[in-house]
Formats: sequence, C-alpha cells, structure tokens
Amino acid sequence: MIYLTLFALSFLLTYLIKNYALKKSFVADVNERSSHTLATPHGGGIAIAISWFVGLCYLYFYDEIEANLFYALMLGVVIAVLGFLDDLYELSARFRILVQSTVAVTALFILGGLESLNLGFILIENQIVTNLFAYLLIVWFINLYNFLDGIDGYAASEAVFLALAGFILFGSSHFLVLGAAVFGFLLWNWQRAKIFMGDVGSTLLGYTVAIFSIYYANELNTNLWIWITLFGVFWFDATFTLLKRVKNGENLAQAHKQHVYQRLTQDGWSHERVVIASMVINMLLFLLVYFMSNLFAAFTISLVLLYSIVKYVDR
Repeated sequence: MIYLTLFALSFLLTYLIKNYALKKSFVADVNERSSHTLATPHGGGIAIAISWFVGLCYLYFYDEIEANLFYALMLGVVIAVLGFLDDLYELSARFRILVQSTVAVTALFILGGLESLNLGFILIENQIVTNLFAYLLIVWFINLYNFLDGIDGYAASEAVFLALAGFILFGSSHFLVLGAAVFGFLLWNWQRAKIFMGDVGSTLLGYTVAIFSIYYANELNTNLWIWITLFGVFWFDATFTLLKRVKNGENLAQAHKQHVYQRLTQDGWSHERVVIASMVINMLLFLLVYFMSNLFAAFTISLVLLYSIVKYVDR
C-alpha cells in the first residue's frame, strides 16, 4: 500500500508543480545544449524528492531500513536543495562542488567509509585509497546524472530500472520506494515531456545511486561492480565523453551535445527510441550481473559492450 501511496503522491505533486511552473513561467529555455525545441517547465524533481524522503521516513519508522543507510540517504536533502537553488539561480561550479564534497565526506563517515576495493586481481584495504575512490565516485555520480538528464524519460527511466534491478538482486524495500517515487514523475516526463526533473531531481538520483554502491559494497566488496555495471549506460557515456573532450583540448565549462544520447537525437532518433534502446542495453547489463558469479569479469565484459556501442555510434 505504501508504494501505491508514494506513486500517487509523486504523480499528483508533479502535476501541481507543472501547473505552478507554467503559471510562474518557471521553464527550461531552449539553448545550444538542449535536445528540445519547446520551453518546458522544470522542477519536477521536487516531487521525486518529497516522495522519496517520505518513503524513507516510513521505512525508518517501521524498522525496514538500516539506520546508517537511512541517514546517508537523507543527506540527499542537501543535494536536492542545492540542485533546486541551482535551477533558480545558476550557482557557481565551485560552490556546488564544495557542498557536494561536504555531503560526500559526511555520508562516508556515516557509512563507515568504503571498507575495501576489490579489483578482481587485487584487494585494496588501504582506507585512504578506498575512501578517496568512494568520495570521487559520489561527486562524479551526482554530476554525471545531471549531464545525462537531457531527453524525455531518460534519467527517470534509468532510476526506475536501477530500483527494480536492486530489488530483484537485494530484495530491500527502499528500492521499491525509489521506483514508486520516480515512476509517478516519469508518466509526466515521457515523450513529449510535460515537465523536466531539473537539477533537484537528477543530482539527487545520482547521489542515491552512489550511496547504494558504497553501502552494498561494504556488505560484500564485489557488490560494487554490480552497481557500476548496472549504471554503466550513464557513467560510461559521461566519462568517455569527458575524456574525449579533454583529449581534444576543449573548454570543459562550455555547453556541448557530444553525449551518445544527444548525438542519436541529432541523427534523427526520437527521445522514446533512445530511451528504449538504453533499456535494452540495461537488460543486457542486468543479465551479466545476475548470471555471472565473477562480478569483476561481468564489469569487464560490460566495458567491452559499452565501448563497442559508442564506437558504433561514432561510425
């Protein structure tokens, strides 16, 4: 019943936010980086955030979530507020990174840090190395999710997929809470989107995925590769594109449309077609981690798959 309630809450809040944003002209303008041709209201991520945090509090009240995971995830309130303010005022990158870094370090303290890093051929237990990796992972996931939130239904569908995959693999209620909170918004965000989630939603989702990655890696260090593999479509596109731009000597602060999903839409693919294609790839990634006992090997295979897809798009 709680999941249906959270879905309804998210759906209704998104509708109300959409109408309010239209009334106040709180819309995302079309610019050189946009994959849209019409100005569209944004801020729908507020509905995701409220529904998600209400659901987390419900789970905590009924002892259905570990305290350290609950508090680490609830720190996402800061990330969501930061994203909302950035939607309104376009905060400086330096200030955003400062707040994100503070939240990342605090979350790692709550979770007890990242205990070990299993690279398949070597186990790293040096806490400086493991926690530096975990810190960078949190900050990068927050920002890359924002970079990949550019077409209708893309970012929300990824979150619903990760929630369902997490529930199948780990069986925890918080995944269903996340799925319900995002799905209510997704129905308004599907092509053609009536509302965008904005930074308030995308940065929160990136942070949430990062916390899941570290929490479950502390339960079993190979679990880290489950999350990195499942999240592969997003982080590989963002990281590969960033490295390519660095190699080309481009100004990283300048807006661009070089991500794979952006290039496909420029080539004539509809937003819906891109999202469906990404979900097919996600299913392949899920099958890798579900059926392969060696998760680092599954991750390695996923890299080959994702790299092949990017090179195919290049051609």
